[in-house]
Formats: sequence, structure tokens, C-alpha cells
Amino acid sequence: MTQPNQERLLSGFDRAVEAVALIGGLLLITLATMVVVSVTLRSDLVGAAGVPGDFELVQMATAIAAFCFLPYCQLKRGNIFVDTFTLRLPLRWRNWIDAVWDIVYGLVMALVAWRLAVGARAALASGENTMVLGFPSYVPIALCAVLAVLVAAAAFVSARRLIGARA
Repeated sequence: MTQPNQERLLSGFDRAVEAVALIGGLLLITLATMVVVSVTLRSDLVGAAGVPGDFELVQMATAIAAFCFLPYCQLKRGNIFVDTFTLRLPLRWRNWIDAVWDIVYGLVMALVAWRLAVGARAALASGENTMVLGFPSYVPIALCAVLAVLVAAAAFVSARRLIGARA
């Protein structure tokens, strides 16, 4: 692939990752609003029942939102890392070391994606649903599996960028 085409593809990847992070943010804002409404409904002032299944929605949406943020965090080099021993190394060496760890992270996230996919398939096969809403459990698990693949891809992209960086 030529350099301009590769850069265009990577900038498209960045935009997709940013869009997924924004979706995660909107999901959390919606979730927070729902929690406020549910708690308000349960208060002594209103005395009504809260939003049915609110705790189920919080569990599922929080997991999905967390996976939405991870690829963006990876591309922006926002994950926690310790550079105590490498701080004095030349930039090129640090980039290579960081790239190796990005590849390890990508492989681990690929493993997580695989196991989430296996879990989603098992939940689908068993017909597992949430207790209150009766929502199929495999749906959020499968979404997290897809998002974990995106995290792995982001880790590999970030490793590639570090390897190609000029010192």
C-alpha cells in the first residue's frame, strides 16, 4: 500500500475510534440520566417505583462504554505505563520497547475478544436473559467482544506508529 493510502486508512481508523469513544460517552450520559430519574422516582418526594431493570442497564452499559473508551485511550497513549528504567534510553529504543508492549496488549485483547465471543455464543445457546428486563445476555457480551477486537487493532496500529516514528 502506498504511503498516502496508508495514511488515509489510518486517519479513517482514528476517526472511527473517536466515533466509538463518543458513542461510549453518549451511552454514559444516557445512563447517568436514567439513574437520576430512577433514584428520583424512588425518593420520598415521588414515592414511585424506579426505572425497571435499572441495575441491569447500568451493568451492561458500563461494560460497553468502558470498551468504547479503550481504543481511543490506546491511540492517544493514555494507558498507564511505567518508564522508570527506560527514561534515559534514546527515543528510538523507548519507541521499540513501547511497541513491543503494545503488541503484547493487542494479543491479550485479542484473547479477551475471543473469550467474550465464546461467552456470547454460550449465552445465546442457553437462552440466557436478564432477570428483570428479559434482555438477551449475549448481546452486550457480543458487543464487548467486537469492541475488544477494536482495542486489539488500536494496539497494533499504535505499535506500528511507534516503530515507524523517527527519533
